[in-house]
Amino acid sequence: MPRWRAFFSQHLRWSSPVSQALVLSVITFCVILPLSCHQLLYSYFFIKSMYLDSMSEEVLQESLQRGQDALRFWQSTSTAAASRFRDIAQQPDLLVTVVTARRNEGQDFHYLLQVMQRLSRLLGRCGDLKCAEVLVCDVESGTQENPDAVLLENQFQVIRRSPEEQQRDRERINTFEREKRDYVFCLRKGWDLVKPRNMVVLEDDALPKEDFFTVIQELLSRRFALQTLYIKLYHPERLQRYWNPEPYRILEWVGLGLVGASALLLTVLYWNPCCFSFTLSAGHLLFFTLYFMAAAELLGRHYLLEVRRLSPQLYAVSPATECCTPAMLFPGNSSLRAAEYLDASHCVKGNAKDTVLYHKVRTTPGERSHSVEPNLITHIGAFSSVRPNPLRPRLL
Repeated sequence: MPRWRAFFSQHLRWSSPVSQALVLSVITFCVILPLSCHQLLYSYFFIKSMYLDSMSEEVLQESLQRGQDALRFWQSTSTAAASRFRDIAQQPDLLVTVVTARRNEGQDFHYLLQVMQRLSRLLGRCGDLKCAEVLVCDVESGTQENPDAVLLENQFQVIRRSPEEQQRDRERINTFEREKRDYVFCLRKGWDLVKPRNMVVLEDDALPKEDFFTVIQELLSRRFALQTLYIKLYHPERLQRYWNPEPYRILEWVGLGLVGASALLLTVLYWNPCCFSFTLSAGHLLFFTLYFMAAAELLGRHYLLEVRRLSPQLYAVSPATECCTPAMLFPGNSSLRAAEYLDASHCVKGNAKDTVLYHKVRTTPGERSHSVEPNLITHIGAFSSVRPNPLRPRLL
């Protein structure tokens, strides 16, 4: 019998582990995952040409509806009913500062009003003991006012630059430096006003998740929080994949594969309805480790991270990545150090405020920064207040 025929005869019958591994891989990666994941936005199997435009339009319409609902909510809210938001206690455990500016495009979405409505609802769940104090930091410096911030003045304390500060700050600077100066102003003004024990800075298009305050309280109770400059509460979902230069994600990926492979092979020893021939050998363990790693990456790490929302204790904390700053937690008085670091740098394209903070941490002895996963906010800002916008924004 020819050698090739003997090889196929030995390895390609169903009782052979090689045949079983081949069939399992084909069914998983060519049938099950494509059929299950072709509408999942952050999966490799997502079919952009079929679903991206319709999904983007659906998300825009949902955001527009939330914005209009929030507008009606704040227009109908009486001053007396919301006075508890204006009276800010000194030295609170947590201060949430929402940075906002006028948006020339997408005004009907009322991002700031959406965020403040969500915060007011979450704060209402805390009972008599406030989870946090809230400030609105309006950094609009143009001739036109920020109408959403004006609407909220009866409900929340709104801080702005004085006319003298605005006059001093009217020099022509690039967009990234302007953003940085606005951010530093809000960091310092919030600290000077109430001296909080901890501070969260949200941009006005960072919509908090339902467990926002619960998870922040859990994070602040952990020891690492005392030794970090900032904790990022958001990282773009499209950048959350395992195939990434971040070392901890590679370790997490391999660990997931090993756990999945071990669990499957141990299960086959006691329950094997398909008559698999796999055993707890090194070769089979290696194959299934790679099998589960490939399946997890192709499915999308973002969707696996969502399982951690079952409990605040399950949220993962890891070294911070470079992008981005829609939601940042500054434990203790670290907001002052962050303001000093930002003040000492000039921001330009390619060296925005998130990049400056990231590199300051990496080059300053003793400084640390962290990131929490999954995200504690949803980034709803389809229309930017400082950058050119497409005619119709898309999710990717």
